[in-house]
Parts: sequence; C-alpha cells; structure tokens
Amino acid sequence: MNKREFLKTSGILLSGATLSRLVSAESNQTAGPRTNWAGNLTYSTDHLYTPASVEEVQQTVKRLDKLRALGARHSFNAIADSTANQISLEHLDEMTIDDKAHTVTVGAGVRYGKLAPYLDTQGYALNNLASLPHVTVVGACSTATHGSGIHNGNLSTIVSAIEFVNADGSLSTLSRAKDGDTFNGAVVALGALGVVTRITLDLLPTFTMRQVVYENLSFDQLQHNLDTIFGSGYSVSLFTDWQNHRATQVWIKSVVKTGEPANMPPEFYGAKLATKKLHPIAGHDATPCTEQMGIPGPWYERMPHFRMNFTPSSGAELQTEYFVAREHGYEAILAVEKLRDRITPHLFITELRTIAADNLWMSMAYQRDSMAIHFTWKPEWPAVREILPLIEEQLAPFDPRPHWAKLFTIPPRPLELKYEKLRDFKSLLKQHDPDGKFRNAFLDKNLYTV
Repeated sequence: MNKREFLKTSGILLSGATLSRLVSAESNQTAGPRTNWAGNLTYSTDHLYTPASVEEVQQTVKRLDKLRALGARHSFNAIADSTANQISLEHLDEMTIDDKAHTVTVGAGVRYGKLAPYLDTQGYALNNLASLPHVTVVGACSTATHGSGIHNGNLSTIVSAIEFVNADGSLSTLSRAKDGDTFNGAVVALGALGVVTRITLDLLPTFTMRQVVYENLSFDQLQHNLDTIFGSGYSVSLFTDWQNHRATQVWIKSVVKTGEPANMPPEFYGAKLATKKLHPIAGHDATPCTEQMGIPGPWYERMPHFRMNFTPSSGAELQTEYFVAREHGYEAILAVEKLRDRITPHLFITELRTIAADNLWMSMAYQRDSMAIHFTWKPEWPAVREILPLIEEQLAPFDPRPHWAKLFTIPPRPLELKYEKLRDFKSLLKQHDPDGKFRNAFLDKNLYTV
C-alpha cells in the first residue's frame, strides 16, 4: 500500500433569480452517483442543493419536505444520507475573529485545513484537531469527532454558539452563555436539530509543538501506567496491529516552551526512540505524515497525524471506533486482543486515543473520561461486518459507545440506553423540527426504534 492509498484509507415562494441559482447549484452537483469520502456508501438521492448564502439555505429548507445536511462526506455510515434531498453548505466559508471575546465564527463550509493556518496568522490556535484536517468544522462538531489528549475534550467542547435553520426556515442561535444545558443538547445534534450555518469556537493563543515517536511498547506497560503514558504529552496516540501484545508506535505531541530543548530519552516505558520519521504502518512512506523527531513547528502542523497539503481523495478504507471509560481501558484492550487473529488480516491499523469527559448530551464522552479504540479497516465489508459484532461482544462489559459517523452493529435498543439524556434530546429536536424534516433512516433506526 503506497502513501496515497493509506491517506485514502488512514420551500417558499422564491424570486426567479434565487430559484434559478438553487436549481443550477443542484444540477451542477448531481452528475452520476455520489459517494462518501471512502467510497463505501453511495448516497440514496441525486438531489443536492448548494446554496450560496444563509438566506438561500433558509429558502431551500422551507420549501423542501425532507433533507439532510452533507459536510465533507467523511462519515462512513448513512448518518448524512437521504432518499429525498441533501444540502451542502460548502459555499458558506467566511471566518470572523472576535478579538475581544477570543472566538472565531466560521461558516458551515469551512474545513479545519483552511481555518487553522488562518488562525495561526492572527495569533490564535484551537485546543485540539482531528487526525485529518480535511473535515468541516460543523460536521466534526455535530458528531463529537475528536483528537487525542487526556485533558482534551472532543472538538465540539470549544463550541460557544451555533446558528442554524429550523424546519420552518427560520434562523435560530443558541449559545453556552445564555442557553445553559439546552445548549449542551444542541451542539452534538447529529444533523437532526436543523441545518447549521455558522459555528463559534473558543480560541487559545498560538503555540508551538513537537512530536516524538517510539516503537514497540508492550501492552503490559498499560496495566499500571495507562494514564501516565497517555498523559505524557499534550496529545498521545498508540498504534497497533494487535499482534505480539504491543503498540507498534507511540506518537507523543508536546507543547514547546520558549528556549526548552527537546526531551527525547532513548526509551519510553521500554519502547525505543524512533531514529527516523515513521508512517503509522511500518515500512510505508512517511512523507504525508506531520514532522517528528522533535522538530518544533506550529500547533496545526503537529497535532494532526497527516500534513494539510496532502489532500485525500475518496479512498478504499472503512472505519470503526468505540469509546469506553478510560479507567477500563487496559481491560478493554485485552478483551479486543483476544480477536487479534480475526482482526489483523482485515486491518490497516488501530489507534488508541484518550478523550476528556464533557457534558454534551449525545457525545460519546458524555460525563466519562474515555479511551477510544479506533479501527481503520481494509475495504472488505463482508468480513468486517462479521468481525464487528465479535468486537462489540468483547467490549460489552465496558459499555462501549460507537462513534456516530463510523461503522457499528450495536442494536438500537442497547445504543439508546447508552445516552441518559436521549429523551431530552428528542424533546429538543421536536421543538425545532416537529415533523421530522431532518430525520433519515439512520436516525429513525438508532434513536427512534423504541
């Protein structure tokens, strides 16, 4: 597998002019079948609307009976699918910094790869980033997507306000400052609350980071040192192929203090310091990866695993991820490891990450410091589909919560029971979308079966 393969794998009366733009936007986007980023899902409708303004979003929402918002298409399941209509806000790409409030407000089409360098030039940073910078801010926050770090919440935890279009076409804004716990229910809304048009994020002063990689960490070290190992840097990830009872690599990303030399001891809990830049899969070209070897650089060029100028196309991979309480992380790893010989033949790589607890109702880390066990699979869905229930069975004692935008087979009833605020969440959705305009088969199955 070469480096490119892994990146592919790692309603209303409208004015005539406005209607013409909307129809044109739709027809320009629907030539042939449309798929998600990975290519494992073909969307169930050829009706895609790409409005150029918030006003056009409102008009589109009001005149359609059913629709789903579509982000960067990085979801591996049908969460963004629709048999009726989809709406992409890719043209809403403004970015506005409020220096007094230390926030940035971005349009729903903005991706982290565009936002992060802009913030850095203005002296600001985000507290966390995902592995790939190519996803949209709104899409990532709506599904509680995350990076890594024992003290870092998922990407949606720094959201301070959201603007969205209700089912009737009206515009609403909710904020942390004025809407209390209701806001916690609205941030990770899975696209069901409305069509998010703008989102506001808290900012930090810009900072510098370095990344150091170690090879071959025995899982035995995690029994008594899991928190220390995952807390050894600002962001820490372990990679494994599940063979030989070890993590093949440990990636430690640390904040650089002015004048502080790189701390690169030759061993880390028995793992050996890498002597060259590495790809997560041993033996593959590391060019697409962010700089290692302790070389300092901007936060946004170290926190992701892959460089922003390596843009992935639709690719051959599948992804699955389960969140368990961090306190049970070691036991969960051992449970999955029992399936190693079933897993490894169909796996590109597994990444182990930590995420701090939050109070966002539908977040996988809701009120639970978590460890995420992430699988990047080869595009072998029949085999993967058979393996997932086995993994879920092994993890069942640890109450796993699957990532909303990735592949899982946990039945609806057990899934619903994992979210104690689900009843309140449904009530909130009813207020803004009384007839289920933004619901689809995925949500009906996983949130409304019971």
